[in-house]
Amino acid sequence: MLRAMKIRLLPTPEQEILFRKSAGVARWAYNYFLSENEKVYQKYLDNDKVGVKSISESKIRKYINNVLKPTTHKWLREVSSNVMKQAVKDAGAAFEDYIKGKKGRPNYKSRHKSKISFYVNYESLKRLPNGFQGERLGYVKTSEPLPKVKGHYSNPHISYDGKYWYLSVGFEVKPEKVELTGESIGIDLGVKDLAIVSTGKVYENINKTPKVKKLKKRLKKEQRRVSRKIEGNIESRDSKRRPTWKRPLKECKNIQRQNQKIRLIHKKLTDIRNNHLHQTTTEIVKTKPSRIVMENLNVSGMMKNRHLSKAIAEQKFYEFKRQIKYKCEMYGIEFVEVDRFYASSKTCSHCGHIKIDLKLSDRIYKCAECGLTIDRDLNAAINLANYSI
Repeated sequence: MLRAMKIRLLPTPEQEILFRKSAGVARWAYNYFLSENEKVYQKYLDNDKVGVKSISESKIRKYINNVLKPTTHKWLREVSSNVMKQAVKDAGAAFEDYIKGKKGRPNYKSRHKSKISFYVNYESLKRLPNGFQGERLGYVKTSEPLPKVKGHYSNPHISYDGKYWYLSVGFEVKPEKVELTGESIGIDLGVKDLAIVSTGKVYENINKTPKVKKLKKRLKKEQRRVSRKIEGNIESRDSKRRPTWKRPLKECKNIQRQNQKIRLIHKKLTDIRNNHLHQTTTEIVKTKPSRIVMENLNVSGMMKNRHLSKAIAEQKFYEFKRQIKYKCEMYGIEFVEVDRFYASSKTCSHCGHIKIDLKLSDRIYKCAECGLTIDRDLNAAINLANYSI
């Protein structure tokens, strides 16, 4: 199976400048491909769908290398040529999906809002003690050694999260041979608690802990501060004339620093939530059951509930399921995904009676047939564990 790993880098100031230049080239190449192809595609639509739909990525790359790089865009020489090549490939794949109707129109990458990342040539990437050697990058130190693999790493990228630089690589691993217990367990995800397992184990909602609540409170405070700075900046610029609120505002240094504080708080919240998900999923999988059963939740439909959408987004249900899936694959555990219309909450786990009038506010399940009284989420988890295909 293919496994991915993200390792923190410890670059020198000179390497960090080169990283930023490489990320800038990747962003420019991606946007350049989209810009040129949108012109061609618009002509194709204006001529009643007659002519060429798009320009191939190979033609764009040749034009950049043979025409732009030697003349007007000499700064492209400062970084590896594979950075531009892969960015054009990514833009080509995104635009092709748009033309075929698989996805929406790809957006241009913003200098301030888009993720800062670029591709590293996998053929030149060489593992070294406490670091790696990369094309045009030299020896880069890492906080931990790269995993030993046979052959090359797949799709290596360097990214920046607002505070640290990371190298992400993919590599092949063999699933571990472990002795399973033969048990089938069900997992019911919720908003009150993150996960309820059929064994009775309950995993808390990390967003209700004092640490996260304190961070969220601090986030609101910093967001109010940046709003006041923006309003004050507009008022001071328009004090001698009638206010023009729709006029574009260029961020001053104070606003940029404030936005950086907000980004770092968002990063800290994300790290806490992801760490909690990893700890929870690892603990569940390491009980070594033979089968894990979960519901195929309609998360996009659940997000339409304006009262619960924020709580559901913070729980990160999709990421929880993704982690459970690949960790089951690592240990050879069968993962079963039940249809979303399966009445796991309304069915009695003891006698099988279906309670049609069960409401979302009913947190205790009381069976009218056998008299079973049980927690609603635990009842659903037991039904999932007993599910048969």
